Amino acid sequence: MSTSTTSAPPGTQDPPPAGAAPRRRNRAPARTGWRRALRRDWQLYSLAILPLLFFLVFRYLPMIGNVIAFRRFEPGGSMFGEDWVGLRYVRMFLSDPTFWQVFRNTLWLGGLTLVFCFPIPIVLALLLNEVRRRSLKRFVQSVSYLPHFLSIVIVAGLTMQMLATDGPVNHALGWFGHDEIRFIQEPDWFRTIYVGSEIWQTAGWGTILYLAALTTIDEDLYEAARIDGANRWQQIWHVTLPGIRPTMITLLVLNVGTFMAVGFEKVLLLYNPLTYPTADVISTYVYRAGVESNSFSYAAAIGLFEAIIGLVLITSANTLSRRTVGTSLW
Repeated sequence: MSTSTTSAPPGTQDPPPAGAAPRRRNRAPARTGWRRALRRDWQLYSLAILPLLFFLVFRYLPMIGNVIAFRRFEPGGSMFGEDWVGLRYVRMFLSDPTFWQVFRNTLWLGGLTLVFCFPIPIVLALLLNEVRRRSLKRFVQSVSYLPHFLSIVIVAGLTMQMLATDGPVNHALGWFGHDEIRFIQEPDWFRTIYVGSEIWQTAGWGTILYLAALTTIDEDLYEAARIDGANRWQQIWHVTLPGIRPTMITLLVLNVGTFMAVGFEKVLLLYNPLTYPTADVISTYVYRAGVESNSFSYAAAIGLFEAIIGLVLITSANTLSRRTVGTSLW
């Protein structure tokens, strides 16, 4: 006599015993572990080794030296200073009128650089995006990119030669009956010279990211705007600029973070004692106080003050950007 086994219909199985442990489902990992990703893409991760080493050696390890801002440091003595002096050097530079003049110069140069050097690459990228002849577009891009690859020493040398008393600019002014101008020796001209050379050197290179962002904008948006009767300016305002807004905000936050770190090399090469009233900035003042005058603790205190202001600026700009437009670095 055979016994037939009939399977119970779905949903009528007996419940598991009360003491039985619940079954664990074998869930696939939500994401690949970092070890597996490292083994799979180790070639890509290896490209980050040199940049990480650069930041570690030249950015993070030197932060240990900030301790001498609160210690008395003497050349030839201990690397971290001889004894604690507290906020002595901080009080020294806060009560120094020369420092506040340098601080104002830094704000002026940083503000002018941000106001003029930030929007010009955006405008240039928008203009290049409207050029339909590929040969003309490539020529303009090549000419505008070239100054970026020149050394700052060469840029400063060209600037000084062009604006010398016997240079091409003064020769051109002489043709119109104008007296020669001592551009390099006049304090009132330094800010114009610095910002103008900065625009010439960085404007073309700054368009690369914006041109790349422009290629990600959907062409259907332009087609819809044209159907609605939008002209070219309206398409730029309502389609192009919103499309590159995340890139604009990211670069703006980064520029605000380096607001106080006005180009040390270019200022050092262009300025002279006659233009100190408008040209001397915090970085050059720290250089003269630390390297030339051997006041390393005093210079470290000023440099730490500048770094704290930069940290506050970039954090504030990032928070404001995240709350207003929803785009931020972190």
